[in-house]
Amino acid sequence: MRHLIKTTYVWTILLASVARCISQGFINLDFESANLGAVTTGQSGGYVSVTNAIPGWMAFIGTDQQTQILQNNGSVGPASISIWGPNAPSSSIIQGNYSVFLTAGISDFSVSISQTGLVPLSAATLLFEAEPNYQGSGTFLVSMGGQNIPYFALATGPNYTLYGGDISAFSGLTETLTFSNSRIGSNFSYEELDNILFSSLPVPEPGAFGFLTLGGMLLAWRRLKL
Repeated sequence: MRHLIKTTYVWTILLASVARCISQGFINLDFESANLGAVTTGQSGGYVSVTNAIPGWMAFIGTDQQTQILQNNGSVGPASISIWGPNAPSSSIIQGNYSVFLTAGISDFSVSISQTGLVPLSAATLLFEAEPNYQGSGTFLVSMGGQNIPYFALATGPNYTLYGGDISAFSGLTETLTFSNSRIGSNFSYEELDNILFSSLPVPEPGAFGFLTLGGMLLAWRRLKL
């Protein structure tokens, strides 16, 4: 079990390092480009502009584009999109200084963020870290160019799961990347999102083949260190 956890950890680091090297076109994929200035200090529950909070991204509640989102606060009723950063509880951040929450509310049941950019020519896999849907009452979707991207869990961290999906069909194309959360039933649902990465490595399939692929990647990573 310890060996499997260690191998999974190395796989995560390997993909992340490769992805950071090839990501071009899209910007602010880790949400660390927030430019909130003085409003960061002591800010909780107020609204900040989308341009300053999540540069490069557009925010939507339903089909209505938003000009502002919440900072360091969320919603248990109406739908909302939030940027969590300095002065927020540390447990609210997946990595770095900022993470984004997509909360599908009771009245407006769908929220999303999207960005149009050039998918790296060598990109095969889209990776992202997310906290699973609260109460299991929502549907979290990833789409590229309007097509849903199937994804599955690759590894787990202390407060997130690393997911990966095949986006090789879109490599070298200018497309719109969208993350959306929709409510199921009468409960609200939130999804925390962070650290979106492109990788040139193919995403491993679940099961035995995936573990063989993982082993090959681990061996290649070790050789690179020699």
